Amino acid sequence: MSAARENLRTARRIVVKVGTSTLAHAATGKLNLYRIEQLIRELADLHNAGREIIFVSSGAIAAGMDKLGIKNKPETIPENQALAAIGQGVLMHIYEKFFAEYGQTMAQFLLTKENASDTHARENFHNAMSTVLNMGVIPVINENDAVTVDEIRIGDNDNLSAIVATLVDAEVLIILSDIDGLFDGNPKVDKTARLIDEVPEITSAVEKMAGGVGTKLGTGGMFTKIQAAKLATSNGVTMLIVNGSTVGNLRQVLNGESIGTIFPAKI
Repeated sequence: MSAARENLRTARRIVVKVGTSTLAHAATGKLNLYRIEQLIRELADLHNAGREIIFVSSGAIAAGMDKLGIKNKPETIPENQALAAIGQGVLMHIYEKFFAEYGQTMAQFLLTKENASDTHARENFHNAMSTVLNMGVIPVINENDAVTVDEIRIGDNDNLSAIVATLVDAEVLIILSDIDGLFDGNPKVDKTARLIDEVPEITSAVEKMAGGVGTKLGTGGMFTKIQAAKLATSNGVTMLIVNGSTVGNLRQVLNGESIGTIFPAKI
């Protein structure tokens, strides 16, 4: 076990980011309630074990599409913003229900990268988050897609989760995706592609490994995750890319098991 993975066993403040591909069924686009409940149960139990959990969620647009019965993601920004406004409440209702069933209280925060770049807003966010965590509450952070543009264009807000991790002084950021981690090739077309366990430094060669777009529901790809890793690790946060479809991955990775790809913190 590497030193970086060993440190995961004692990490206390953890940001978990879930992508749309984990929250929705690929075939229908409808919310995957079974997987969502399993994920919330994992987060609740990690909280019971003494970890501080900050949950960053994508999926508002997908939830809005599900609510209205729309199968294909619209191309225009106003349409996506409208769907996000509809889906935001749907997601929060589901999260609150499941967290309550497992004895946890949650608090919602809406954030954009613009908020995070303003010094005064950053300070207020940090203070509010610290207070919520001290109360034993699990913060659920949603990208405010209803009023923003960049997040919708870039997709799934991996970079935003890295910003959140730095703002809350997290030790670890775990990005749950629809892939096992970073491969040295595209595993969807190359059966010999090998999963990379640890990336000690993000070089140009590593960046070249990341390419392509995400699913039809989420537009994020591996490239945005590598960008997030650069931001997180340079600010003292260890980041991991883990398959969000596998139940129990969170607990296992936080026990130091070799799951996904780890990007150790630089400082």
